[in-house]
Amino acid sequence: MADTETPPAAAADGTADGPMSEEEQAMMAEWDAMASQALGVDGKPLGADTDDGGGTRILNQDEIDSLLGFNDASGQEQASGVMALINSALVNYERLPMLDIVFDRLVRLMSTSLRNLTSDNVEVSLDQVSTVRFGDYMNSIPLPAMLSIFKAEEWDNGGLLMVDSALIYSIVDVLLGGRKGTPAIRIEGRPYTTIETKLIERMVGVVMSDMSSAFDPLSPVSFTMERMETNPRFAAITQGSNACVLARLRIDMGDRGGRVEILLPYATLEPIRELLLQMFMGEKFGRDSIWETHLTNELYSTDIDLQAVLAEKTVPLGELLNWKPGSTVFFNTRPKDRIEVRCGQFPMFKASTGQKQGMLAVRIDKYIPPAKKSE
Repeated sequence: MADTETPPAAAADGTADGPMSEEEQAMMAEWDAMASQALGVDGKPLGADTDDGGGTRILNQDEIDSLLGFNDASGQEQASGVMALINSALVNYERLPMLDIVFDRLVRLMSTSLRNLTSDNVEVSLDQVSTVRFGDYMNSIPLPAMLSIFKAEEWDNGGLLMVDSALIYSIVDVLLGGRKGTPAIRIEGRPYTTIETKLIERMVGVVMSDMSSAFDPLSPVSFTMERMETNPRFAAITQGSNACVLARLRIDMGDRGGRVEILLPYATLEPIRELLLQMFMGEKFGRDSIWETHLTNELYSTDIDLQAVLAEKTVPLGELLNWKPGSTVFFNTRPKDRIEVRCGQFPMFKASTGQKQGMLAVRIDKYIPPAKKSE
């Protein structure tokens, strides 16, 4: 039975008895460097709040979590630090300059329409136009509120209009003859009645009509209300992560008033995105109207050569070589037949032949449309 060599026993420090090789020494040095980075300057963990005396302060775990935007002790997600930057980048969509002009026009139209509806002095102001994610907005709606889902018929998509509780009671109070100067009384803890819902639907219909008029200079569109909801869970019109344009409007009627928020997903605005990217009404991208007009005028004054082809005939090459001066070639064209007028190799017109002032002439009878290329 052959003798087997027994491996050297491991030392207490984790190394084998006997001298270490250069590779093992390099590995031990690398482990020591990693261990020193994981500990503070005085041997404490990296999360400890210490100062090495040279002005370098090591963050503790709470500060690291706050910087990264992790949940705090109460379980609420903090909107600061790196996570805030990531979340803002997710909805950092392109700016639509013409949309601001549309909403400014909407404010002026609503001021007049709501004044006629309520017979009161109504002031409408645009607080903000921003970009949000649909899911974040639905979670931020203050309840109770009324959510109106509407559809843009020509764009084949929808949007959302939110009326807050303060404006609901203010509109109901004004339309039912409430006294001026008296703030609307809120009755919380109950669903909205049928009368209140119908009155708000009437106001929403006025806003929808004004929105259609505001978009008319860009693109004719009809906004129609589909239904009213009081629970945001039943008012989902797009995916929660999709970006939307949010317009916040403030409506004041003396001491009463509230907010209206209009939410339009980017998918809804996609059919007119090129129009909304304009800096001013009627802007043309990548086009120079002066150069186009000049080029058109020059093309109209260009001289071209036209050929009136009386007849054509295809003959074999052998017969063509036998032609001599005085040879006669017969064609099937008669004097009353119409001939073809060409520009280069392209047929342009059909014409009749004749004479005018002792010269041969043709009279154009029909335009020949260009032949379509076969795929």
